[in-house]
Amino acid sequence: MDINEYKVKFYTNPKGKNPVLDYLESISCVERAKMLRIIEFLREQKGYLDEPYSKHITGAIREFRIDFGRKRHRIFYFAFVGKTIILLHAFLKNTNETPVGEIKKAQENYNDVLRNKKIYE
Repeated sequence: MDINEYKVKFYTNPKGKNPVLDYLESISCVERAKMLRIIEFLREQKGYLDEPYSKHITGAIREFRIDFGRKRHRIFYFAFVGKTIILLHAFLKNTNETPVGEIKKAQENYNDVLRNKKIYE
């Protein structure tokens, strides 16, 4: 890998759980494969995509949008020091508005990354 390339890392909570990987494992193989291809596309784009692929949520956190038929998968992420994209939280969106509870989970994970940034550098 070229040192100028961005990396993708998955947030891991203090209990060793990984919300995005857990989510990916909970969906079908076809959906997972599509999501992984699009995560790779996000890496190639250096963590920044315009709408409709990505949307600013709050602060540094963005919402990555992956639709598969009627299912609307979402991954919260942010670009971090050292050309790293951290995937914070994933969920299946069932409403028009992004649920506040899902945003709070992403914000908590983001704050945890900042407190433990050496792990992600």
